[in-house]
Amino acid sequence: MDYRNYPYSFPYNVEGPIMDERIFPGGGGGMPGFPPGFPPGFPPGQGQPGQQQGGGQQDGPPSSPPPSFTPQMQQQSSFGTFAVDPGAIRGCLRRFTYIWLENGRSFWFFPTFVGRTSVAGWRWRGFRWVFYGTDLNRIRSFQCF
Repeated sequence: MDYRNYPYSFPYNVEGPIMDERIFPGGGGGMPGFPPGFPPGFPPGQGQPGQQQGGGQQDGPPSSPPPSFTPQMQQQSSFGTFAVDPGAIRGCLRRFTYIWLENGRSFWFFPTFVGRTSVAGWRWRGFRWVFYGTDLNRIRSFQCF
């Protein structure tokens, strides 16, 4: 199945992930770049959203809205489009991050997982955080604060 054309906001409810066979054949076997069962589940050993983990880290959404400003995207070189490096965005884990996608959309994001080819966390929808993930090659630029 080609995952590039399905919605990039993962369905989630308070009881846990919604397993939709149309989106996640086999009951949520995962996507390329994510560990098995993730998304919409959570990486092994990291618990459910909001649970406190060892080391004081938390995988749930932030307890406050993102900053009230919209940052300006830095100028890009004209050498072509490249995927965002997972090592670069890993420095933004559990920090407010502004994302610009290749399709022109932009938003505040709070990443909690970075894989080899993808990132997942919490996206600000204007009044609440929703669980979200995308391929790194869909991200044009990002800034973390």
